[in-house]
Order: sequence, then structure tokens, then C-alpha cells
Amino acid sequence: MRFWAALLSLTVASVAIAAPSKRFNHVVHEKRAFEPIDWIQDRRLEAHKVLPMRIGLTQQNLHRLEEMLLSVSHPESAKYGQHFTPKEVIDAFAPHDDSIAAVKGWLTDAGIHEDRLKLSPGKGWIEFDATAAEAEELLQTEYHVFTHADTGIEQISCHSYSVPEHVKEHVDLIKPTVHFTHRPPPSAIDSALRKRKFERLGMPNVSVKSGPKKSSAKPKASSPSDLSTCDEQIVPDCLRALYQINSTPVATAQNTYGIVEFTPQALLFTDLDLFFENFSPNQVGVRPTVVSVDGGTIQTTDQSFDFNGESSLDFQYSFALTNPQPLTLLQTGDLVEGASFDNWLDAVDGSFCTFEGGDDPDFDGIYPDPLRGGFKGPESCGIIAPPNVVSVSFGQDEAGLTASYAQRQCAEYAKLGMLGTTVLYSSGDDGVAGGGGTCLNSRGQPSSRGTTFSPGFPVTCGFLTAVGATQIDPGNTVDDPEGACEQVIFSGGGFSNIFALPDYQAAAVTSFLTNHPPPFPATQTQFNSSGHSRAFPDLSANGANYVIAVDGELELVFGTSASSPVVGSIITLINDARIAAGKGPVGFINPAIYSDAFKDGFNDITHGGNQGCGTAGFTSTEGWDPVTGVGTPNFSKLLPLFLALP
Repeated sequence: MRFWAALLSLTVASVAIAAPSKRFNHVVHEKRAFEPIDWIQDRRLEAHKVLPMRIGLTQQNLHRLEEMLLSVSHPESAKYGQHFTPKEVIDAFAPHDDSIAAVKGWLTDAGIHEDRLKLSPGKGWIEFDATAAEAEELLQTEYHVFTHADTGIEQISCHSYSVPEHVKEHVDLIKPTVHFTHRPPPSAIDSALRKRKFERLGMPNVSVKSGPKKSSAKPKASSPSDLSTCDEQIVPDCLRALYQINSTPVATAQNTYGIVEFTPQALLFTDLDLFFENFSPNQVGVRPTVVSVDGGTIQTTDQSFDFNGESSLDFQYSFALTNPQPLTLLQTGDLVEGASFDNWLDAVDGSFCTFEGGDDPDFDGIYPDPLRGGFKGPESCGIIAPPNVVSVSFGQDEAGLTASYAQRQCAEYAKLGMLGTTVLYSSGDDGVAGGGGTCLNSRGQPSSRGTTFSPGFPVTCGFLTAVGATQIDPGNTVDDPEGACEQVIFSGGGFSNIFALPDYQAAAVTSFLTNHPPPFPATQTQFNSSGHSRAFPDLSANGANYVIAVDGELELVFGTSASSPVVGSIITLINDARIAAGKGPVGFINPAIYSDAFKDGFNDITHGGNQGCGTAGFTSTEGWDPVTGVGTPNFSKLLPLFLALP
């Protein structure tokens, strides 16, 4: 709210009028992803209003990003495991002086005096204030004021904008422009309306149920070591048997495993102990190290499955499977504004706050937060070194973002991989559909009547590892092959509409599309079937019938929210063994898990699908597929493969 209010209240008095600008050959740079719902285009923005313009400069060497990441991540590379230092990463991608000169030259030629321009400390942004009239002339666009139908809140935006053709290659994105906050801030909505309308990461929502799904059935009393009922209820010993996990960490002082939670999601320590009492007695009293990101707090005012289920699932199983490895909780966002993925990325890489664009008020929490009760401290930039493994069980729809925003964030995941961090994200619980089962219309926009598949984000970024869900089929045992999860949830999977096909994945995806073509008519554009787009998930783990302790009770839950931290636990155990052997963490694992050398390290999933959008979705089959990826991990086989690498 304060962002929009600031934009709409400034006057021309603070800005000198620019001289008449030179004529340029403009080309479109960005268009809005889709038109806002519940927002009314009210009026043209007054010409004298002042906008805080921010031009994000193109970083150099981004075309080498995948090459540089693979150089330290591919098992056949001579530099495998020789991860970059933070300074090396910053220096490698700083915008080139030519980009700074080109953009400044355009602005001064257009009448914006050089005295008005400021270069950010990381050289990633050129900043200046401009009247709406100046900005519209610069960008060949029109700014309009949009009013939220329920709250009356106003914000500004344009439908598209253009830049001179000779400048386009030097500009990543410009703000404020097409990026649109489709949800009003919670401080502007009364509590009843907030429950009905407001959506953000971590906030329970009636229409879009994020996080794990609870079963109506209750767990049956049984021994924690009883494997005969794993098809009905998963406990830690079931996972140990399924994936042959038989390791006790020894390098716990050097190894790190972080899990991201978004406020108001919260872990109740009493639930942690209840779970430990039942399934890991020697861990009663164990707690995670809590890192507060942008005022992140473990709130206890709101207690229910919707507020506590996600954190309970993530930590109870990660603690049990990696015992006695300490865990780090990255609690992100204050109670007033909340946060998004960029916020936790800031915390583990200080350069991301400014150098790479940092937080976008259209999508992320902006700190300090002057709203009543908001976090008043500075944004959390580089407050903790990136953990060796990070698991995130949250996601959003790719269609709700601009390509530039998604690509900028995706580049950051590559940089974390270059630093030696494995980043895991849950692939989603709605099969080929987006959150809440929403699909896309013929224009690629979310629609209740849509029939086109809606991929998620950030899982479509090829520089992180997307984790799908499997199940022990009813009546089967831990010794039988699993299938794709088709109870309560369906494993998220499909093909990106933004990101290109990574080299490490090309052979697997091409094989799937050639040998197992999805049965959709050629006349329908059901999904991005070009064969040139990033596909997901990368691998899977069980996501059905987990027994967790939440709000003082044992419950059964489902979701890829379970799968991601389980894979994170397995990679953490592998890192422990490598560190104990004098080696480093595995970092970005995708090039390895897709390689022929690692094929036997996974249990291939060959049945089950991920229905959605009125279709059966995709079907699991031999080899990689867009339901369960390359399969589920076999720890006892993966460990020697990773230990054999430098």
C-alpha cells in the first residue's frame, strides 16, 4: 500500500522537466503476463505525478550461466565440485561498463540530465525520478491507475513498454512498468475480507489450498518399526526401507541443511516433541536453529493445520531422517506483509538485494515495513551463508509472472548452485494444473474454464531440482515398485512456457516425447510440446499418507510438500559422507542424476499419472517422465556414485 501511495502522491515539484528528447527506434521490451482480476482500470495517470524509475541492467556472462554451473556440477567435468566463491560469482556477472554507458547515453539524449541519474552500489541498477509524462515518452507507453474492486486501493501500471532498439540488449527490466500486484496487501483488508481474498506464500487460503493436504482418516496405532502398514501410513522407518537409507551423520558440525517457511506458517515445538516421542525418542527437545528473514517469526496466535501442517511435516521428517544433523529454519517474512522467494534468496546472497534486482514490490515483501506491526529493520541481505541443501515446499503459477521476473530469479538459483548449494522445490499437488486446479485459456491466462496445462514456478527453472510425489499403491509393501501419487494429490509436472530445455535434460526429454508421445490431439495446444522447453519434475519421493504431529494430534497428510524435504534429507546424508571423506557438498545435482552413470541410483516409476485440466495428464513410463522425473532415490546406490566423484 505504501508503495502505491508513494507513487500516486508525489508531485512535479521534485523533478526538473526534461528537455525535448531525441527520436529513437523503439521496440517492445515487456508485456504484462495477463490482465488483473478484481482490479478496474480507473484513469490515466496524471502527467505531473513522479515515478521512481529503476532500470535493471543486463548482467554480463548470463549466456554462460549454464556453462559455468555445469563446469562444477557435471560428473564428467574436470572441475566437478570446485565451487565458486561468492566474490567470483559477483565479479563474473556484474553488468558490463558498455551497458551502463549505453543506458545512460539513451537517458541523457532523451533529456534526463546526468545529475538526476544514480548507479546502485552493485552497478545493477540505474535509478532516477521522472514525471509520468517523461516516463511515457521514454518508454512509449501509457500509465494508468488501477483500483481494487473490494478495497479501493490504487496502484499504477502499464500494459507494455518499449526501449530503443540499440538499448534493448543492455536492459533486463524497468520498474515500475508492467509488473502488477494482483493481490492487495493484508494491512488494507479487514480480517474477514483477508480470509476471502488475500493470497500470499504461507497464508492459508480458502480457494487455493497450498501446502500438504490432510486426510479425513486418522493414523492407526502401530509400532513405529512396523513396515506392514506403510501403504496406509508412512513413518520414518517406511522411508528408510523404501529408499535404503542406512546412514548416521558424523560431519554434523560442517554440514548444513536449511528449510524455508513463510510466515504465518509456523512450527510448534510441542508438535515436534510429540512426533519425536512416537518415532524418534532420542530427539525429544531438539530444535532447529531459527534464522529470522525480514522479520520472520514463529507465530503461535493462529494454530490449525493450515498454519502448522507444512512446518510440522518438513521438520519432523527431516530431523528424523538426518538424526543427529542440526537443521536451520529460514523463517521468512513478517506477519503484516509476508514474503516471497526473493526474500529468502536475499538472506543467503547479499548481492541479490541490489545487484540482481532484489525484491519486487509487485511480488515480494519490501522491507523495512512501515505499516503498523511491520518489521522495521533493514531487509535481510546476506545474513547467513547458503546451506549445503535448501528445501522449499511452496510454489506459485508460472503464468502469474512476467518472464523477466522469473528469469532473474532463476539466474539466482544457478548462482547458488555455483556456490555449492542444492536447491529443492516441491513440484506441486495439482497434476498438470496450476494452484487450486486452475488451468490456462487459449491466450495463456489463468481461467476457471481453461483447458491448457499450467506449469508452476520456480520448479520450471532449470537451475534447481523439482521434486514430484509417489505412493506405495494400496495393498503393496515397501518392497514393491511405487507408482505416481494418485491419492488426494497428483504430482505436479509438465513443460515450461518460459524456460528453455537445459542441456543436461535434453536427451531424457527428447526420448520421452519421441518414444512415449502424450495422447493429445495435434490440433490442441494442451502443453508446450515444442520439445525445447524445460520439463519437470527431475525426481520424486513418496508423498502419500505421512503421519505427522500437528496441533497436538497425529494426522495423515499428502503432498509434494513431503517429497522435497525427504530428498533434501537424502542429499544431506550424501553431503555428510563426502565431507567426512574430505570432499565438498554435491551442489546442483541435476547434471548427475540425468547422466547414464547415475541411472541405477534411482527406482524407475512406470505407472500412474498426474491428471488435471479435464485430462488424464501425463503418464509415468520407463525412463524420465513429466510425472515422477527420473524416479525415486536409492540412497545405498547413490552414495558410492557421489563418493566416487572428486
